[in-house]
This record gives sequence, C-alpha cells and structure tokens, in this order.
Amino acid sequence: MQSILNFFSSGANFVWVLVALIIVWVIAAFNGLVRVRNRAQEAWADIDVQLKRRHDLIPNLIETVKGYAAHEKSVFEDVTKARTQALGAQSAGNKEDMASAENALSGTLKTLFAVAENYPDLKANQNFLALQQELTDTEDKIQAARRFYNGMVMDLNTRIQTFPTNLIASLFKFVPEEFFQTADEAEREPVAVKF
Repeated sequence: MQSILNFFSSGANFVWVLVALIIVWVIAAFNGLVRVRNRAQEAWADIDVQLKRRHDLIPNLIETVKGYAAHEKSVFEDVTKARTQALGAQSAGNKEDMASAENALSGTLKTLFAVAENYPDLKANQNFLALQQELTDTEDKIQAARRFYNGMVMDLNTRIQTFPTNLIASLFKFVPEEFFQTADEAEREPVAVKF
C-alpha cells in the first residue's frame, strides 16, 4: 500500500498514468469507429450483391413474359430502361441516386407482375414461377440488407455524434453516412385494400 502511495505522491508518475489512459482510450475509440464504419460499408456491399442478383434475374423474367404478352411492349421497355438506369447509378457510386433508381426499378417490376396477372397460362408457366420466386426472394434479401445497412449507419452516426467519441471522429475526419431510404412519397403511403 505504501508503494502505491509513493507512486501517486510523485506528480510526474500520475501524469504519465493519465497520459497512458488517454492514449488507450483514443486507440479504443478510434478502433471502435473504424469497426462500425467497416460494418456499414460491408452492409452497403451486401445491398450491391443483392441488387446485382436482381439485375441478373430481370432479363430472364422479361424474356419469359414477352412470349405471352407481346403487345405489352411499353412495360418491357420501362423495366429495361429502369434496370439500365439502376445499373448506371450503381456504377456511379452515388448512394442517393442509386436508392432513387432502385426504387424506380421496384415500381416497374410491380407493373410487370401486374401484366403477368392478365395471362393465366403465364402464371402457370414453371419457368415464370421459378423466376418470380427468385425475384421475390431477392427483393426480401434486398429489404433485409437495407435494414441491416441502416442499422449500421445508425450505429456509426451515433458514435460520430456523441460525446466523447465525437472528439475522435472529428479529429480523424469520420463523417456520418446517409440512410438508404425511399425517395418516392407514394411508397410511404398506406396500401389501400379494396374488395
């Protein structure tokens, strides 16, 4: 006990201990910020993977539906155009443009499925059903990836904005990320169910 009192009685030793604790805290805070930022980037990459899967399935789905609904040319053109815009936004790397383009693509896919409803033979076609199931599964995975990404962004942004880690974040230039959200106000409205 006496040796501990002697250690702290000299002011120089106390200062060194305090400096060492501050350095350990800075390292831990920095590593925590890096870890959360990397998880957010990983979550964004997971969204990219699912979107790529969707983009790969769409041409097959269009070709299957085309055989049954040749006179629905504008629907196919709209889906193809939306897919092209989504691929362009994805390669550009702007998250806001990408979210907007992907939301537009989702809207055109709903139109394509609505067209398919008018063709009973198409709805019974095994190839179409398999593609539709794959696309539905992919859409579910995209939604899950978006939710996971938004959770990681929330964690990162919270750490960047709360004291005392905000000091480290500003020192090392960590910036808040944008949430992945829908730009279309109509998608936020409740769905009207009519019988």
